[in-house]
Amino acid sequence: MKLIIVGTGRMGQLIRQKAEDAGHEVLAMGDVLSPGDVPALSAKADAIIDFSHPDNLDWILSLSGSAALVEGTTGFDPSHTERLRAASVTRPVFYASNYSLGVAVLQKLASDAAKMLRGFDIEIVEAHHSRKADAPSGTALSLLDAVDPESSFDRVYGRHGRPGPRTREIGIHAIRGGTVAGDHDVIFFGPDEVVRLSHHAGSREIFVNGALKAAEFLQKQQPGLYTMDELLEETAA
Repeated sequence: MKLIIVGTGRMGQLIRQKAEDAGHEVLAMGDVLSPGDVPALSAKADAIIDFSHPDNLDWILSLSGSAALVEGTTGFDPSHTERLRAASVTRPVFYASNYSLGVAVLQKLASDAAKMLRGFDIEIVEAHHSRKADAPSGTALSLLDAVDPESSFDRVYGRHGRPGPRTREIGIHAIRGGTVAGDHDVIFFGPDEVVRLSHHAGSREIFVNGALKAAEFLQKQQPGLYTMDELLEETAA
């Protein structure tokens, strides 16, 4: 594949390294502030992989060509996801808050557990490195949607002071420190028992590997919006 990488930080550099190791050609790297050769070469790309900042999205969608888009930026609001949906009418778009296959399985397990453990109290805890900008993580929010798809529970982001007895709520907690690539726990508290579903990311390479798999997957797809669900289905086939 011929790739454009948006984002020149640690993730962007790692994506470039792994892509070239796998035999792909990286045409250019850049972002809206330092575009480099991206605008000139975008029409030649098979895929654009973006792990940068939400402010780059409109610039990416304005680039010439119809390259598939793998979107891995976190911190999107509903307007960003709606723009991705609109873009998917004319090109294949893959969007995930986390590109780990293990996290995708965790989301499915958490969804099933929430249906089978009705009446259990649910808490979500995530931990990331000290430089992560957003909290809670996009993955934690995806897990929240997996266990509460109808938003029927109050969502409590951390607790302090005297919050009083628990009501119909789900707690979401963010921890920051060190070089943690990403840990996520979904915990179900029942009478005299606790069920804990966990995922530990040993390094950022798992996200890079997933993003490259997504880019390869999109080469076979028609325009549309794709997620880790479709990639898991292909992996399991």
